[in-house]
Amino acid sequence: MDLNDLTYKIRGAMFKVHNELGPGLLESVYEAALMYELQEAGLDAKTQVGIPVNYNGVQLELGFRIDVLVNDAIIIEIKSVETLHDVHKKQLLTYLKLSGKKLGLLVNFNAASLVDKETLIRIIN
Repeated sequence: MDLNDLTYKIRGAMFKVHNELGPGLLESVYEAALMYELQEAGLDAKTQVGIPVNYNGVQLELGFRIDVLVNDAIIIEIKSVETLHDVHKKQLLTYLKLSGKKLGLLVNFNAASLVDKETLIRIIN
């Protein structure tokens, strides 16, 4: 499955979760519901995947975690905030760089709709 088809399936799962639960819940609730939908769609999804950080040839033991990794290809960063800010986009871009992945989705489930381009953002490394 190419990245566009995979992204389409992921977005469908996100819309299902948002339509069912609506805004106002904790990120962990959306993460669990999204995992359910992704697995129901037949995708290989993992949560809280550790990201190693190498500095000067030394692996630093830090607590960076990917919210959801789908098919070992797409990182999903889940937020439930009033508004997405540049720091959220930078966080996902850093995760993409550290993990060597090419594509990430940043989603803010605390929005009235996921259709707005400022609530579901595709970021390419």
